[in-house]
Amino acid sequence: MTRRLFGTLCGLVFLVNLGRTAFAPLVETFQTQFGVGPATVGLVTTLVWMGTALPRIPVGYLLTRVPRHRVVLGTGALLAAAAAFTATAPSIRAVQVGAFGIGLASGAYFVAAVPLVGELYPDAVGRAIGIHGTAAQLAAVVAAPVVVAFVAVADWRATFWLLAALTAVVTVVLAYTARGVGAVVDTDADRDFLGALRHWRLILVGMLMVATAGFVWQGLFNFYVTYLLNAKAFTTTQASTALTVVFAAGVPAFWLSGRLADRFPTVPYILAILTVYVASLFALTEVSAFLPVLAVTAVVGYAIHSLFPALDAWLLGTLPAPVRSSAYAVFSGASLLLEANGSGAVGLLTEAGYGFDAVFRAFAFGLAGVVVLLVVLYLAGQIPGTARRASDA
Repeated sequence: MTRRLFGTLCGLVFLVNLGRTAFAPLVETFQTQFGVGPATVGLVTTLVWMGTALPRIPVGYLLTRVPRHRVVLGTGALLAAAAAFTATAPSIRAVQVGAFGIGLASGAYFVAAVPLVGELYPDAVGRAIGIHGTAAQLAAVVAAPVVVAFVAVADWRATFWLLAALTAVVTVVLAYTARGVGAVVDTDADRDFLGALRHWRLILVGMLMVATAGFVWQGLFNFYVTYLLNAKAFTTTQASTALTVVFAAGVPAFWLSGRLADRFPTVPYILAILTVYVASLFALTEVSAFLPVLAVTAVVGYAIHSLFPALDAWLLGTLPAPVRSSAYAVFSGASLLLEANGSGAVGLLTEAGYGFDAVFRAFAFGLAGVVVLLVVLYLAGQIPGTARRASDA
């Protein structure tokens, strides 16, 4: 039952992430079809990730009352409905509403599902989260070619009709496989929501690690095609290839990084990932030829996607069981509220006349300062879970 449930969760997370990432390759299409500028389309992608952020803390509280697997089922139903609504959207405003709904479903899913995955495999949390993340990342890889193919042979709406149908089927399967889940996980655990706030230092450090990197990532990948078309003089095919590469690099990253997080001291490993990420961002603003950009793109994609399972494994391994889901919900919700503004910020800055390379170079400098601060905190023993046993954090 554990394997069947885990496999179905991997299927659902594939669809959840497909919904979140399907909007990025449609930026140019939306601008043309609805006659709007980059700031308006940037708001579409911002709303996806804002929607991903907003429900996390309320859902964290809900999880103190409702078992995780039931919340996951509810997110599947919401995703199917939001995808169908997006497919029928007559205006860019309706697309924004649909994007927000898809974001809400995805945010609620991750808050409920990620701790559930950890509970299913308590002796290999990093490995399980890595596999689950790999399934999500595969969706990000296929999103661009699938969307581009539908735009070419049918219409962009076909992507969301397919998403709605598949999500409905997988949710029904999940309802079947989740029967008897109480035999393998404690469905009555994690009932102390306020107790999660006692771990505010751990939550804040985790936010400093991921929210800053995620803010830059949101601005980068949501405008990646437009960035390469304008700043690097790429063709549409070359830009789409690069977008696929940045997500494809995340497949081995998720698969390997979770395992490495189980084997090595996690915080130094996370700091190394962030250092590589910053260096690759600087490199991206300095190269312009197709192959060098493609090589740097692969490093950027590998680094940022390595960060997510490592950070999840560290947090879930450090937090005590009675507050694990609640604290994770607070952490991920607050982080994503900050991250979601990345694409909107890039849209506003570029529309104001700043070049993409200048914007991303400035972001990289800011992130470099964050990494230096984290190294200082680590060397001073001020990061929770590094100077004592995780169970005492």
